[in-house]
Amino acid sequence: MTEQRDHAGGNAGVIAPPPLISLAALLLGLALDWLVPIGILSALLPLAARLVVAALLAIVGIWLAKTFFSTFSRLGTPVDPRQSVKALATAGIFAKTRNPAYQAQGILLVALAVAIASDWTFLLLPVWALVMHYGVVAREERYLEARFGEQYRNYRASVPRYGWPF
Repeated sequence: MTEQRDHAGGNAGVIAPPPLISLAALLLGLALDWLVPIGILSALLPLAARLVVAALLAIVGIWLAKTFFSTFSRLGTPVDPRQSVKALATAGIFAKTRNPAYQAQGILLVALAVAIASDWTFLLLPVWALVMHYGVVAREERYLEARFGEQYRNYRASVPRYGWPF
């Protein structure tokens, strides 16, 4: 974790707050479940199995989110990507993945979809991922490179975007 010396303002210019994108995917999925029910998740997994799977996923998602929030809090940098970043997080979970907050949101979205047997929410995950990638992550990466320069380029070269090496 390195403090940025140049405190020029600006922000990533994301298309919307990431939690709202996740909420929109969930609400759209629920609306589609109501309008055009599929029933695959409830047919494949009984409620007890869905709840166990969802609980395990939720534990991972909550842990990732908690780790993200505590790291940003310790650095004194805002979690809202619409605000100016004060520091580049590179240690802890950020040494393994550059986007733990968005991974947490995705995992929690899957947990909810499984728990409530929302087939459409589950099917909307690729759309959610594309919106998050191009509307949030790619914009944040451009902003962080402009803000932190070579330091961010070195970090980006050594830590995978989503925690896996491709």
